[in-house]
Amino acid sequence: MDFEAIRDEWQTHGFVILPGYIPPADLAPALGELDTMFPSPEGFHDGTDPRRDRYIGDEFAGIEAFPFESVELSLLAVSDRLVGLARELLSDEDLRIYSAEAWAKFTGAADYDQALHRDYLNHTLLVPTDATDYQQVEMFVYLVDVPEGLGPPHMLSTQRTRDFSAKPNWYPRADVGGEVSEFVSPTGSPHLYEAEVSGAGPAGTVVAFQPGTFHRGTGMTTPRGARYSMHLNYRPASVEWGTRYAWADRSHEPAWYRFVGQATPQQLSLFGFPPPGHPYWTAETVTGVAQRYPNLDMTPWKI
Repeated sequence: MDFEAIRDEWQTHGFVILPGYIPPADLAPALGELDTMFPSPEGFHDGTDPRRDRYIGDEFAGIEAFPFESVELSLLAVSDRLVGLARELLSDEDLRIYSAEAWAKFTGAADYDQALHRDYLNHTLLVPTDATDYQQVEMFVYLVDVPEGLGPPHMLSTQRTRDFSAKPNWYPRADVGGEVSEFVSPTGSPHLYEAEVSGAGPAGTVVAFQPGTFHRGTGMTTPRGARYSMHLNYRPASVEWGTRYAWADRSHEPAWYRFVGQATPQQLSLFGFPPPGHPYWTAETVTGVAQRYPNLDMTPWKI
């Protein structure tokens, strides 16, 4: 794979679309556990899954935050293939995963059609920068095929928006009536929607983009449709102002303990675990962490 070309496109346009980047064999373990998290298309549309009602009327109701009930899906979020892509795009080996979500959407459950916007308002304490040392990368990862009828994200090249200021952040297609926030443009921008690029693609597709890249979710029209995906976010360890979640706040959940027991030291370092050889590790801390995580092989950290 030509990562140099991928990085150039990501830097030039603020996004890159990689159809089928994750092989089917790598997706299979997570897909085998997907029913532990979400209704099947039949379960939702036939009304046989008791979880159905939570998805009605709210486009964000289908989001499940890390750690996932499915350990295999948690492991996929920090798989070598995805982390390797983040390292290539960010040109940095020492990364942190600062947010991870799984997302189910169902045709007719809610209005998933969004206005063009940037994600920086809940991905950084500051504003986006073009400086290569301080980039962050977001990824939409498709667990199933996402054709146009299943609401793929639409992306807008940063070549068209480089002169845009920090506010407004939302650009609706048409004029907005009534009182609006200073972060929402009151004037419609249909020309921006004409320049969108669809992120439609097969299962395993990755859409990687920057928090300063305009994009939007689109409506679902496929009858009895269902879309399952992940939204992952990585940053260099040094970019401390880029954050969404505090992992320690979730580190006493049963799903977290199950994930840690199967994760590698390299995967755990993405969440802030000190690597083997770090001065944090002493006989006392190794013993204590082993007590907290009895299913974690502490051999790599022993001094």
